[in-house]
Amino acid sequence: MQKIHFIGIGGIGISALARFLKEKGFSISGSDLKESKITDELFKEGVKISIPHRAQNVAGADLVIYSAAIKEENVELKEALKQGIKCLCRKEALPLILQDKRVFAIAGAHGKSTTSSILASLMSEASVIIGAILKEFGSNMIYKQSKDLIFEADESDSSFLNSNPYLAIVTNAEAEHLDHYKNELKNLHKAYEDFLSLAKLRVINAEDEFLASLNLEAIKLYPSKDIKKLRMSVQNFKPHTSFELKDLGEFSLFGMGQHLAIDASLAILAALNFTDLDTIKTRLKFYQGIKKRFDILYADEKIALIDDYGHHPTEIKATLKAAKEYAKLAGYKKITAFFEPHRYSRLAANLKEFSKAFEDIDELVILPVYSAGEAKIKLNLKDHFKNALFIKNLKREGKFLLDDKGRVFDEGLMIGFSAGDLSTKLRGKDG
Repeated sequence: MQKIHFIGIGGIGISALARFLKEKGFSISGSDLKESKITDELFKEGVKISIPHRAQNVAGADLVIYSAAIKEENVELKEALKQGIKCLCRKEALPLILQDKRVFAIAGAHGKSTTSSILASLMSEASVIIGAILKEFGSNMIYKQSKDLIFEADESDSSFLNSNPYLAIVTNAEAEHLDHYKNELKNLHKAYEDFLSLAKLRVINAEDEFLASLNLEAIKLYPSKDIKKLRMSVQNFKPHTSFELKDLGEFSLFGMGQHLAIDASLAILAALNFTDLDTIKTRLKFYQGIKKRFDILYADEKIALIDDYGHHPTEIKATLKAAKEYAKLAGYKKITAFFEPHRYSRLAANLKEFSKAFEDIDELVILPVYSAGEAKIKLNLKDHFKNALFIKNLKREGKFLLDDKGRVFDEGLMIGFSAGDLSTKLRGKDG
C-alpha cells in the first residue's frame, strides 16, 4: 500500500483530496501548523495527523503532496526532497488523482462551489471533491464506486488545466487571482479557454462577456431570458428559491437569490446530459446547501445570524441582494453586515467596488484584514467606508454577537462576509 503524506492537510481543498485517496486504499498522513476542525475530523476518520510541521513527519512516505500555501523553505518539504521522496504540489498531483475518472469539472470566479454541490445532488451516483462542506453529507468529499467524479476546479493557480475534464462548466470568468497570471487579464482568459477546450461537453454562462466571445461549441445559459418567474420564499426561517428554466418547467431548491438560480441552472443543464428531467427535479428538492454559503446559523422572529464566504465585491453584492429579500420575507427591519476583508491585495484592488457593495446596508462593521500570509498594505479604510464601525474582534454569546468593546449586536438580520476567521467567531462554540 502506497503511503502518501499531505503537507497543509487542514485546507478545505487538499483535505478533500486526502479523503478521496484514503477511500481509494492509500495510507494517508498529514500535517498542518495548527489544529482545526478539519484536522480533528480527519484524525477521527483514521488519518495520522501531526501538528505542527516537523521533518520526521515525512518518514516512510512514498509520495508527498503539499498545498499551494506551503513554501519551499517548509521543513517537511525540504526533508522529503533531501530523502529523495517524490513531491508534488496539489496542482501537479491532480492528474494522478483524477486520471481514471470521467471528470465533471466546475470553474469560475464565483459560484463554483454552489454549482458543484448542486450537481452532486443531481448526480447522486458520482464521487465528489469540492472546496466546501456539503450539508447533505457533512463532508467536502463523497466517494462512490463510480467512474464519474464531480470536481471543483480551481483557476487561482491554473490547476484547473490539470483536471482532465470530460464535462466543463464555467460560471463566469471575472478577474480574480490576477497575480498568478502576471496581472494580465488576457492570460486568465486564455486559461479559461484552454480549460473549456479540454472538455468534450461544455456548459457556460453566456452572459459573461468573455465566455460569450469564445468560438467553442457549448450548452449556453442566458440567465436574463432563460430563467423566468423567479420567486423566493421563507418557510420556518428556511429560504427557498423557485424558477422556470427555458422550456423545462419549474424547479425549486433550498437557498435564496438570483445567483443561486443561475448556479442551479448551469448544474441542471449539465445533468440533463446524464439523467432524466423528472429525476433532476426530484433530487433538487433534497439539496440542503453548503456550509458558509448563506449559511443560517440561527433564526427566530427577532434575529437571524448568517455566515457567508463572500470575499469579492461581486459575491457580496449578490448575497446582500438575497439577504434583503430574506429580511423582507422574514420580517427583519434591520440588516447588519460584518466584513472581514480577505487579503490586502484583493482589498486594495477593489476598494471602490467593496464600498459600493455595502452602500445600502443599515449597519456595516469591519474587522481587521485577514492577510492569508500577505505583506501588509497600508490603507485608510475610514476614507472609503465613512459610516462603518471598525472593531478589533467579535465573539458569539448565545444568539447574540459582542465586539471587543462590549457592544452587543442583537437585532435584525446579521450576516458575516469572510474567507478567514470570522466564520469561526460567528459559529462560536459550535464551530
